[in-house]
Amino acid sequence: MTAKLYAMTCGRLVGRLKDMIEGEDGQVALPIPSYLIEHPKGRALFDTGMHPQCRSDATGRLGERVARIFGFEQYGPQDDVKSRLEAIDRDPGRIDFIVNSHLHFDHAGGNELVPNATMVVQKREWQAAQDAETAAKVGFYRADFDHGHKVLQVDGEHDLFGDGSVVCLPTYGHTPGHQSLKVRTEAGEVVITGDACYFCRTLRERRLPRFVWDREQMLASLDRLDALEKGGARLFFGHDPDFWKDVPQAPVPAF
Repeated sequence: MTAKLYAMTCGRLVGRLKDMIEGEDGQVALPIPSYLIEHPKGRALFDTGMHPQCRSDATGRLGERVARIFGFEQYGPQDDVKSRLEAIDRDPGRIDFIVNSHLHFDHAGGNELVPNATMVVQKREWQAAQDAETAAKVGFYRADFDHGHKVLQVDGEHDLFGDGSVVCLPTYGHTPGHQSLKVRTEAGEVVITGDACYFCRTLRERRLPRFVWDREQMLASLDRLDALEKGGARLFFGHDPDFWKDVPQAPVPAF
């Protein structure tokens, strides 16, 4: 069985390139992806982008430090995940699962806009988010993920629909419990890396972001992604603007 995969651009976040990849400088406009997966047994989102409050009051939501580091001027009124879904005639209230790669604000901030889904997160990610000290170190905000969703905590690989077509893959390192997603489509196998691999260059050159929870785990995750690519999977990189410009947007399938 296969699934259909759709890519949606949920705005862009302007950041410092030196924070994203070692040895670089200047600014970069980072695409904020969300993916819709449609399967005969249900619909899932992989990540939900940012909360609309980031447009109007980023400091109030995320604090002065984050609001100072990032620019939100390329996150428009129609860029939140709810608007993106409605633009392709999909009801945000009829999404069955939110698979969060991790719980940072640009990946889980839109969870509130998808009210009836079950959140699927790695157990170690969820536990880290529940510990106030760890959450502060990693950069988790309860406003992004504490909205009463049913939470399915998974430990390692998890087959979302039970047929091998949509599988959560642990790719720890960026955060304590980061996960990527493997999707089998009619055109072939896709692995959505999330922030386990920001850019294509991250994989090719092994140049990591500035802020990493565990460097050794992240390097091991890159090795795993590299092996999957060599095995025939198409990788969709986390925030790579050069890669993203060629990704077909919903309602056209991404691959």
